[in-house]
Amino acid sequence: MIRRTGRLGAAALAGFLLASALVGCAAKGETPQDLAAPVAVTDAPTDTPTDEVTGEPSPSPSAVESMGAAPSRSATPTPTKKPTKKPTTATKPLAVAKPPTETQVPPAPPKPAPSSCKPSYKGTQATRAEVKAALTDAAGRTYWPSSAPDIKIPLNLLKATAWQESGWQSNIYACDGGVGLMQVMPGTATWMNQRFEQSYEIDAYRDNAYLGATYLAWATKYIGDMYFESDFRLDPALCTSELNSCLLNAVIAAYNFGHGAVAQEGKPLAIPNPSYVRNVRALMSECVCLGY
Repeated sequence: MIRRTGRLGAAALAGFLLASALVGCAAKGETPQDLAAPVAVTDAPTDTPTDEVTGEPSPSPSAVESMGAAPSRSATPTPTKKPTKKPTTATKPLAVAKPPTETQVPPAPPKPAPSSCKPSYKGTQATRAEVKAALTDAAGRTYWPSSAPDIKIPLNLLKATAWQESGWQSNIYACDGGVGLMQVMPGTATWMNQRFEQSYEIDAYRDNAYLGATYLAWATKYIGDMYFESDFRLDPALCTSELNSCLLNAVIAAYNFGHGAVAQEGKPLAIPNPSYVRNVRALMSECVCLGY
């Protein structure tokens, strides 16, 4: 959850698990009723020239799932209405951000850890089945039940982020302080618990999954209100070749590099860590973890 360090980028694209690079995630607004799990986010940017993976292929755009059900066919030739599809017209980001509706924000990300430092491990690692269940539960929650009940964190986004951050290793501790499955930073976890009046344990894999998902939900609302007229769709179909064209890319960037590096009042939307964003976007459709 938000920090500037190397990630599992290239290896993640190939579907291989790398435990050597990790990253982190990062809000305030209302107390989500359905947050029965963590609400943390990391605040550390992670895209410096050294973070770019040499020879890394540019990921192909994620496949877009069709929207709307196909017309039903009945035995009798009774006329039926064609199902309407949700509009896929993208809401272009505002040239200049509006003032944020969330005035309480996560702490700034820590400094990057030395590249020579290796992560450590504590406790028992959760199984793939346990991790899958935790991520699925976290993705199914409603994080803003009153002000933005339509905000949902896509399961493939959560799975891809967890793979990019830790390779689904629940007991890994990064040199920069990131903890567990979603590489939540301790300071971010403390802030999220206070913000949403929760008591999630950063080193419990289920809580860790909730903390990561909560940060993604917080960033969705924070950036969505500032740049996208409260259009909170995290749909790859709304993205163009320009990385700053859609909310999905901005939220991914904020998870890794911190909200402050992506969204600032009076300034255009920024994507300071393109390699990280491309990696996660590719993993959303190509990650071996999607089949677990």
